[in-house]
Amino acid sequence: MSISIQHVSKNFGSQAALSSVDLEIPAGQVLGLLGPNGAGKSTLMRLITGYLPPTSGKIVVCGHDVSEDPIQAKRCVGYLPEHNPLHLDMYVREYLEYVAGTHGVKRAKDRAEEVLVEVGLEPECHKLIGQLSKGFRQRVGLGQAMIHNPEVLILDEPTSGLDPLQLEDIRNLIRTIGEKRTVILSTHIMQEVEAMCDRVVLIRKGMLVADEATAVLTAQEGGLEAVFKAKTV
Repeated sequence: MSISIQHVSKNFGSQAALSSVDLEIPAGQVLGLLGPNGAGKSTLMRLITGYLPPTSGKIVVCGHDVSEDPIQAKRCVGYLPEHNPLHLDMYVREYLEYVAGTHGVKRAKDRAEEVLVEVGLEPECHKLIGQLSKGFRQRVGLGQAMIHNPEVLILDEPTSGLDPLQLEDIRNLIRTIGEKRTVILSTHIMQEVEAMCDRVVLIRKGMLVADEATAVLTAQEGGLEAVFKAKTV
């Protein structure tokens, strides 16, 4: 099992952001976290990455307890947050080499070149990140998340703000990446889940309200949209 989430809750003061979440995610699966804004999707992702500690419960990533063995757990995870924190005054290749170095990647320059190819950034590699379109900046964000070759990728709203052409490119890229890794992505857009995910988890007010294969949910009367409305509204 790639990720095991056991009875996890997260409180911010008196407010419960997540309530007793249980979730098992096998290796090689693309899972979509779908829910309205404020449902707890980003909080759950931050707990998996170790960015936030759970109030209670246990999270195991690739056999490592995130609370008890955080360094090893984080080595297994690549993370693209919703607001992609890029250094706009760095060149694309330079930035990926820098990130590789911070992860202690051996042969950082060679690994950066591999990632440039994998995410389709070769034509843009000599540009400043600040000169790139939103779509190519997302590719840089995916590249930095993948640079240390993690087993798990966590992508928070990876298609937010993209135009239709950029959207299709990033969808295809995520599907390709998901052939080799476990991917968890969050969104509130049902079409994104249908296009990219093997499995859907619906979350509402910090609780999981549905967990099923994408094909099963889309085959129901009214499709995924009807299930979403019934479970989250």
